[in-house]
Amino acid sequence: MTPILELDGVQKAYGAITVADRQSWSLADGEALGVLGPNGAGKTSMFNLVTGTIKVDGGTIRFDGQTITDWPAARRCRAGIARSFQVPQPFSGMTLFENAYVAATQGAGLSGQEANSVCLDVLTRTGLIRKANHLAGSLTLLERKRLELARALCAKPKVLLLDEIAGGLTEKECHALIDTIREVRATGVSIVWIEHVVHALLAVIDRLIVIDFGRKIAEGDPRTVMESREVREIYLGIAAHG
Repeated sequence: MTPILELDGVQKAYGAITVADRQSWSLADGEALGVLGPNGAGKTSMFNLVTGTIKVDGGTIRFDGQTITDWPAARRCRAGIARSFQVPQPFSGMTLFENAYVAATQGAGLSGQEANSVCLDVLTRTGLIRKANHLAGSLTLLERKRLELARALCAKPKVLLLDEIAGGLTEKECHALIDTIREVRATGVSIVWIEHVVHALLAVIDRLIVIDFGRKIAEGDPRTVMESREVREIYLGIAAHG
């Protein structure tokens, strides 16, 4: 089966700093892929390369059967790649509905009643409908995280990229967010999720990759990868013996 998203030998460096070192991996249609790595490993840069906000130095990116390596970010979003940001970036002076509407119209190219319907449905599914007319600047951290997710979903993605969306949440809030992400996945959306809250990640994903200094160092079954010597030494900082 052709992957919905594929990176083949993707490279990116800023002078002596390499953020993607011949990175190759794929995402199957309907799959949830987790990404782990220490701070500065190049995880968010990888998302920037996939979404087109930075250009690759080499390699190929394919999405839904097409080579998109040279596509601009807006075209990739319209085609079905959407993301959340590690630090929520809502339009604080706009309501939640207006934030969602911008994503639906500019991200997905919807208009009129169709855009309205998508926004109302997504705000309902993400638990924000009761605050649809509140200003985004008034939200709690959990609500801002949910709005990040809602805006990405309003772009009607085939592939959803989540960047540390569970960071900073309480245990109860984290479980609520996991339930929401599971519901999103059940609709057929493929997911790539960068996360440091490991138990949240393991509750959702099918497969895990670990990157360090832009290089993929492990890939496979999540629990098997977490138990590997290299991951424990590089990511967890634990000296592996035996």
